[in-house]
Amino acid sequence: MSNSFRAAKYQLGQVVRHRIYEFRGVVFDVDPDFQNTEEWYESIPEDVRPARDQPFYHLLAENDTSYYVAYVSEQNLLADHTGDPVDHPEIGQFFGAMHGSQYEFDRRQAH
Repeated sequence: MSNSFRAAKYQLGQVVRHRIYEFRGVVFDVDPDFQNTEEWYESIPEDVRPARDQPFYHLLAENDTSYYVAYVSEQNLLADHTGDPVDHPEIGQFFGAMHGSQYEFDRRQAH
């Protein structure tokens, strides 16, 4: 019997960007494999639909026009090494200061 679990590539507090779409975000939670709804999964066009058996990341995300929470597969993320902060208004609820491309996870803030 094989175990499909694999370690997450990105960490809590790490700044990442989407491989295809123009947005960046900060990882605030990780699922070891797909944990969203079937409806959400089926809404992704089949030619770009990610595999389920990989880590999926919850991001405090931003693009040029808005802030939101995104759920993204590992295969569609890249590390963001710009050192630019993410301006999402909920950052302070989870994280402290930013160091390089990583925010400090603030255990006192996370609920």
